Amino acid sequence: TQQMFDARNMMTACDPRRGRYLTVAGVFRGKMSTKEVDEQMLAIQQKNSNYFVDWIPHNVKVAVCDIPPRGLRMASTFIGNNTAIQEIFRRVGEQFSLMFRRKAFLHWYTGEGMDEMEFTEAENNLNDLVSEYQQYQDATVDQDWEAEDEEEEGPSPVATTKVTARTEVKLETVTETSKEVVAQQ
Repeated sequence: TQQMFDARNMMTACDPRRGRYLTVAGVFRGKMSTKEVDEQMLAIQQKNSNYFVDWIPHNVKVAVCDIPPRGLRMASTFIGNNTAIQEIFRRVGEQFSLMFRRKAFLHWYTGEGMDEMEFTEAENNLNDLVSEYQQYQDATVDQDWEAEDEEEEGPSPVATTKVTARTEVKLETVTETSKEVVAQQ
């Protein structure tokens, strides 16, 4: 589980330690204990609480499937929405602005029917996205909501879904049966 949060295993060139996680999803495949996965994810979340926003409760979702990928004992897939992605958006926006000011390659797009205004709008949308991620990174829990959350007792901060082969088969069977019932009516 620790490897999932390592910057060297990310598919983008941004360091998640420079931002904060809004939400995280982890899908584990193979023979492993759901309880152990929950405990490890919770431990990571508690140990690195500075890297998770505190205003989204229960922002970690975990799913476990007993069947490993072919040729492996176990595997995991990690999807995280981190505010550090704004670095990449900002960098792309700066590069786009430089090219757009020079109207580099613009003729190829306008020749195919696009309007120059569409590029300006896209640039503004990208700048808004960067600003929004910065606001999310800086946001904190307001006092009213925090007191309300303390009174409420809900599920653990790590929500887990257990997926088995039997479940998949049952779902297919239910779907087939439902189709037959609808067809008979």
